[in-house]
Amino acid sequence: DQEITTSQDVIDEIYKTGAVNRQEHWDLYPHEFVTLKTDDSSSALGRYVAKTNQVHLIPNAKKRMVSGLKSRNKEQIFAFDILLDPDIPIVTLVGKAGTGKTLLAIAAGLEALEHDSYKALVVSRPVFPMGKELGFLPGDLDSKLNPWMQPIYDNMELIAHLKNGLGATYRDIVAQENIRIEPLTYIRGRSLPNQYIIVDEAQNLTPHEVKTIITRCGDGTKIVLTGDPYQIDNPYVDATNNGLSYVVEKFKSQEVAAHITLTHGERSKLAELASNIL
Repeated sequence: DQEITTSQDVIDEIYKTGAVNRQEHWDLYPHEFVTLKTDDSSSALGRYVAKTNQVHLIPNAKKRMVSGLKSRNKEQIFAFDILLDPDIPIVTLVGKAGTGKTLLAIAAGLEALEHDSYKALVVSRPVFPMGKELGFLPGDLDSKLNPWMQPIYDNMELIAHLKNGLGATYRDIVAQENIRIEPLTYIRGRSLPNQYIIVDEAQNLTPHEVKTIITRCGDGTKIVLTGDPYQIDNPYVDATNNGLSYVVEKFKSQEVAAHITLTHGERSKLAELASNIL
């Protein structure tokens, strides 16, 4: 996001009308977030909408609850804004471990599903076994996949606790017919209309793989790619040529796409320090 110093008249206008025209010296990408501020500390949070050439106010930003979750910082406010906008079919969330990118995406997907915006929520991630192929691991498919899907279950468990109390579990969520957690290989061979799709750890995909997934998205589908380009398990990609970075770069000027980089860790000081120095 950008911080733009402006006049009090501009701040007053965006709060009064909900939008303000982009000024010539504001160099903004479609759906880029801005913090408009004056020298005497008045401010407003907004998002640039290219088709109207205006910065739109993000209303009630600090009060918004999504699946029982409240945003903890400005970046998370921005993330919820694009995750819940049905007019943005592709969203990329990039951030280190602990910034909340997967949790925010799942919370928004569940919220959208609850409001009947989509007919299904699909959450997926690439599977990269360390040292052994899945076929050589003991057990049925579910038991083989569980270790790689566990971070998704953990996030759903937290949301279940927030919404329904500590006795609730992720199983209460995934028991719903219109919620599916599955490996990416299941997604790549299908057409996917009117669904909210989350691909976690997308930095482990190649550009070709991510293209295959996005081109499967049918009418009314929203796809969210999350990940950290500096935490890669796939030996065939790196921080710059992985599928997530590729999409961020290729779609940055497109009105159908929005991006936010999350930098503030919200787990613990130890987790944030480890992400920064290890």
